[in-house]
Amino acid sequence: QVQLVESGGGLVQAGGSLRLSCAVSGRFFSTCATGWFRQAPGKEREFVAGISWSGDRTNYADSVKGRFTISRENAKNTTVYLQMNSLKPEDTAVYYCAATFGPPGYRRSDYAYWGQGTQVTVSS
Repeated sequence: QVQLVESGGGLVQAGGSLRLSCAVSGRFFSTCATGWFRQAPGKEREFVAGISWSGDRTNYADSVKGRFTISRENAKNTTVYLQMNSLKPEDTAVYYCAATFGPPGYRRSDYAYWGQGTQVTVSS
């Protein structure tokens, strides 16, 4: 079992920045690939970014490439970050951290473990 707890969401003006954090714990947590997804009101949950357990592979949705950066620290505990720059109103959503013992895929079904989400609101 893997537990994930997100933090760092909030309200920011367009063009601003936020950094989300995801604390990962549980059995074999350090070997999990992790990803960030988001879900806006009335829309499907969509992939944002993913990172392998070692941190040497990352992938991004086209809509966030060049603006968002995913990273992770593997120490006593694992923390996964999503640095979000040049935020736009369309980035407004609940952001979820997810984990998998497989590779960091793009599909929601690729991930078995999910956090509760953190709200990000970007005002115009």
